[in-house]
Amino acid sequence: MSKPEENTEKKESAQILNKKLKDVEISIPIVYGNIAFWLGKKSNEYQSHKWTIYVRGATNEDLGVVIKRAVFQLHSSFNNPTRVIEAPPFELSEAGWGEFEIAITLYFHSDVCDKPLNLYHHLKLYPEDEPGPVSIKKPVVVESYDEIVFPEPSEGFLARVQSHPAVNLPRLPAGFTLPPPMPVEDTSKRKRGDTKDNPLAQWFMKFSEADKLLQLAAARQQVQAHIAKLRRQISLINGQDQHLKSPSNQ
Repeated sequence: MSKPEENTEKKESAQILNKKLKDVEISIPIVYGNIAFWLGKKSNEYQSHKWTIYVRGATNEDLGVVIKRAVFQLHSSFNNPTRVIEAPPFELSEAGWGEFEIAITLYFHSDVCDKPLNLYHHLKLYPEDEPGPVSIKKPVVVESYDEIVFPEPSEGFLARVQSHPAVNLPRLPAGFTLPPPMPVEDTSKRKRGDTKDNPLAQWFMKFSEADKLLQLAAARQQVQAHIAKLRRQISLINGQDQHLKSPSNQ
């Protein structure tokens, strides 16, 4: 039996780990999408493509540190259309001929969030705007980048993931110190959950900080150009208005 002092210490420790961190956010970059291969002229009309739908880390890191399970809702024509993936990598493969929307529901570990996250992806099998015949070697790849943000995480959650490469650590408030990291699990003793050695990894799109900065810079330039255009138009309108109001025109 545990001593009363030990029970009190455990209770106080649990309270500290469950304490919410105000003005702090943890973000997890993710990518979700599909890769589809045409099976060639020998395929039948009902199974013309083999495809894989997945949720992965933006840099192919293991998302199992945050995500507990993923549920993929396929078209009702599939056998067992509700597919549950209980461990990373969160992916499934099928064969078919049609495109449809797939609902993806992510469930998180208890110290992360008690509400699931719903994502939607339209399965793409056929290339768009590409001349020439369809190739059995080059797949169709459609991916979306997103970031899952967890506001006011618990100290236990932060302590558990602060050293994990899939996690973007927040800028902590002045004077705040990180809780001591929890012991890291020996990854050699369990199945790898990252997608670095995935056979499909060569086709994954790159989503790096540099890419995002370039995209932001390009978007900023477009906005600035649009603002400059609007200012010229306003200036022209004001000039015409002043010309109409001048005494010589009265």
